[in-house]
Amino acid sequence: MCKLAIKGGEKAVQSCPGDILSWPIVNKAMEEGVIDVLRAGNMSGTDITRRFEKEYADWHGMAYGLGCNTGTAALHCAMYGVGIGEGDEIICPSITYWASCVQALSLGGKVVFADIDPETLCLDPDDMERCITSRTKAVVVVHYCGRPADMDRIMAIARKHNIKVIEDVSHAHGAMYKGKMVGTFGDVAGFSLMSGKSFAIGEAGIMLTDDKEIYDRAVVLGHYERHKEITTEYLKAGAGLPWGGYKYRMHQLSSVVGLEQLKKYPAETAEIDKAMNYFWDLLEGVPGIKPHRPAKGSGISMGGWYHPLGHYRPEELQGLSVNRFCEALRAEGVQSGPGCNKALHQHPLFHAIDVYNQGKPINAAKASSGRQENISLPVAEGIQSRIFTVPWFKRYYPNIIEEYAAALKKVVLSYEELLSDDPGNPADSGGWNLSFKA
Repeated sequence: MCKLAIKGGEKAVQSCPGDILSWPIVNKAMEEGVIDVLRAGNMSGTDITRRFEKEYADWHGMAYGLGCNTGTAALHCAMYGVGIGEGDEIICPSITYWASCVQALSLGGKVVFADIDPETLCLDPDDMERCITSRTKAVVVVHYCGRPADMDRIMAIARKHNIKVIEDVSHAHGAMYKGKMVGTFGDVAGFSLMSGKSFAIGEAGIMLTDDKEIYDRAVVLGHYERHKEITTEYLKAGAGLPWGGYKYRMHQLSSVVGLEQLKKYPAETAEIDKAMNYFWDLLEGVPGIKPHRPAKGSGISMGGWYHPLGHYRPEELQGLSVNRFCEALRAEGVQSGPGCNKALHQHPLFHAIDVYNQGKPINAAKASSGRQENISLPVAEGIQSRIFTVPWFKRYYPNIIEEYAAALKKVVLSYEELLSDDPGNPADSGGWNLSFKA
């Protein structure tokens, strides 16, 4: 085995990556569509957005789509759609981006955090059920970093307790769970479509549902120009003004890009899936690391593999820190870093900050009791030392992918050289935000 680059050896990755890591893939039709919208001065219309909504909903086999200016807005609409209000509780996995849950606070709801499954990194169904009370109105299910959650168990628990299911599909566009596309299991789903996601159309989002009342409530909240379409009777009297004071209309420069993206996304994700699985197949059996992907033959897929991760097993490498491991990978030419989203239940927003001057921290002000103020979620709290990022390959270029896989194998097989000067993991790792940097 060659000398590690971090110790003065030659880098394992020598090839220019070219466009293997570039995203999004922009074609001529996207460019021409944007120019047409600009020249027509049609940026704030809804005609193109309505076409995109229908085609995106049809792709999922859903009845209603509502384009929004962000994924955050789409999830806010979903929460209002299912009726989150004063005193309600919403369950959310602690490991996720903040937009999976923070909007509930503005609706008068309380966020109750649940732990994650150590393999999927998605909501742990057992801990979800532990969190349910008479005040629980909904659960947010995040398909984290492309890997679908355990929808069989989650849906069974939700139906047993009569709680609504909101799917956050911002990381998993096009991913399949046992033959069915994620975002089609729950009562409503929200998707981020911003430029870093695998379905990238700009700063945008979309909500999908089969329930007309949920759709109408979402329209009432932040789409005042569509109030004439409302058919839910009790909502009609307040039509004309956005009930939440929000304006969530999708920008048509994004929706025109979305129409073109729908045409090419399946082929793009098929190539991404081929490339990412090839990468991990090359590393099969290498100690200390394993892929964050479903088992082969499970009927579960990763969609566009947004923000791909690897599991790290320090106990198989004499305790070598993931921090030092990633330092060695970067020296070899591999874009990698330790950790993922920080555990949200530990952020001061949920236990120390009085956002609305209510005299107590906002999440406590919404609570029926002090429960969850000092909770322990062991998997979420310990995950930063057991996760690392890997390159997100957009093209199937086997020779280049093999160099990256060889770099990981080189570092693992020479790990003992890294033990003597291992500084360990920092006390504070991971980040509140999650955006992939190639």
